Amino acid sequence: MKMRNLASIRDNLLLCLSRRSFSCLSVCMHVHVFYYLGELNDSLSYALGAGPLFDVSEDSDYVHTLLSKAIDEYVSLRSKAAESSNEAAMVDPRLEAIVERMLDKCIMDGKYQQAMGIAIECRRLDKLEEAITRSDNVHGTLAYSINVSHSFVYRREYRQEVLRLLVKVYEKLPSPDYLSICQCLMFLDEPGGVANILERLLRSENKEDALLAFQIAFDLVENEHQAFLLNVRDRLSALKSLPSESVQPGYSDPATAQNENSAAPEDVQMTDESSAVTKSVHEADPKEVMYAERLTKIKGILSGETSIQLTLQFLFSYNKSDLLILKTIKQSVEMRNSVCHSATIYANAIMHAGTTVDTFLRDNLDWLSRATNWAKFSATAGLGVIHRGHLQQGRSLMAPYLPQGGAGGGGSPYSEGGALYALGLIHANHGEGIKQFLRDSLRGTNVEVIQHGACLGLGLAALGTADEEIYDDIKTVLYTDSAVAGEAAGISMGLLMVGTASEKASEMLAYAHETQHEKIIRGLALGIALTVYGREEEADTLIEQMTRDQDPILRYGGMYALALAYRGTANNKAIRQLLHFAVSDVSDDVRRTAVLALGFVLYSEPEQVCAALPHLCWCGMIDIYFSFYPMFF
Repeated sequence: MKMRNLASIRDNLLLCLSRRSFSCLSVCMHVHVFYYLGELNDSLSYALGAGPLFDVSEDSDYVHTLLSKAIDEYVSLRSKAAESSNEAAMVDPRLEAIVERMLDKCIMDGKYQQAMGIAIECRRLDKLEEAITRSDNVHGTLAYSINVSHSFVYRREYRQEVLRLLVKVYEKLPSPDYLSICQCLMFLDEPGGVANILERLLRSENKEDALLAFQIAFDLVENEHQAFLLNVRDRLSALKSLPSESVQPGYSDPATAQNENSAAPEDVQMTDESSAVTKSVHEADPKEVMYAERLTKIKGILSGETSIQLTLQFLFSYNKSDLLILKTIKQSVEMRNSVCHSATIYANAIMHAGTTVDTFLRDNLDWLSRATNWAKFSATAGLGVIHRGHLQQGRSLMAPYLPQGGAGGGGSPYSEGGALYALGLIHANHGEGIKQFLRDSLRGTNVEVIQHGACLGLGLAALGTADEEIYDDIKTVLYTDSAVAGEAAGISMGLLMVGTASEKASEMLAYAHETQHEKIIRGLALGIALTVYGREEEADTLIEQMTRDQDPILRYGGMYALALAYRGTANNKAIRQLLHFAVSDVSDDVRRTAVLALGFVLYSEPEQVCAALPHLCWCGMIDIYFSFYPMFF
């Protein structure tokens, strides 16, 4: 009976509306009926028709519900317009007016965080800027906006637009927060902007500004790959006010120095300019002398040398590893058990990672020599883990195991390949001084095990640099179609191009379809996944190609591509895709990797992993049920 009365009321109201026998005021009064009937779309439609008579400041469930509906509708329309690259898509101006009135009310009432949240969600950067600039605590609201953009803006392209706006607002402040600006520029991948700020701070007469520049440099080293760091460093290399002859002797091009000293037993020094610069500018303007000294220090930081030395000193000084544990393990396992032998070697490498303490290995050389083939490769590579970051002495430490003259010598190829891999581990992400030696070693041998180690080492040393010449060297090894060397070449290509979303990925995918070696396909699949690291929706096309491929190894790579492209974003679309593959793919490897990939995507919100696991369990049980159902019926 009640439902019949409500239907009658709705029909009568619609009849009145069709005859237009009402005023704007009567619309506002009668539109409540649609709200109580649950017809929110109709209620919103007539609320829009009421124009300014719809009071957004009214504190009632009715107004709050319609405002929420209006904002959701506006967000949906703006998002669709952005995704279709049609910014001029039609949005009802009355709907836009209500949202703007709501934003203006929030700003007028001092609810700046609420206004910023709505503005970001609605893609109204003009209102976001207004809310920030009119707030009482501009620095606080800017920090809040940065946090919101990283936590709740899931599309990378739009997040970059927000960050560019925040940089612009920061720069307009009387006292800009350069640390926050550089953090934004890091996410935007704009080394030129960072270099300009660093130079401005270094030239300042205020000592605090110089210290801030050094802190920014340390943050860059902590969070960025070497291509970005070298780009920033190179943009600082020219002193504007000093004569060119005053600077050039102190800063030699790393590539030139590398070629001149390629035969030297020690690694090339990445920065060695303090004395030269000091001598060349001792009679120059005091301001330029000060800038030159600061420039020398910041280049040392950007090269990674300063932070690496501090880390090595810390790890060595506070090394608390217990060698008795390793000794007990060694005595407890059978000498002929190669698995336990290798596991003990790995345990030693992990326990002493970065400490440069290789006492256990030196005291047990006879025991260590029992390793054969790939176990010997891993044992030698373990030295690279122990001496991680020992840039100056890395090559001399590995000299007894390295190929003689850059090619295979009289030693075991497994030791030589492991030594080249160890060099890459020692110089990972800081490989300016060792890249040329690794390239020479790669080109100077046809032994696939040595090529394997050289490719892995070169990929780590040139991490993220996208160096075309190195890529061609590795590609040459890949095209030999050797399973052992080709697998490492595929991974190395990914390390070289990590995070670049390079078109080389298509070339790698094409070769994966051509080769018959599963090892090469697996290496290429992982390499392709590395190229889209952090690229989010930009990687969707490549991910779609890989996940729809008939080859389960490439689908396995597609899972890793999803994991790396959306790492730490908790993106709902990526999570849905991974859950789907985790329960539906016919390959065990693909399903297992899809579940692992959930950890990559959700590492910033670990509580969501627990929420996702029950879905996997239920879907798995249903899958098993329907698999066995035909057996019983």
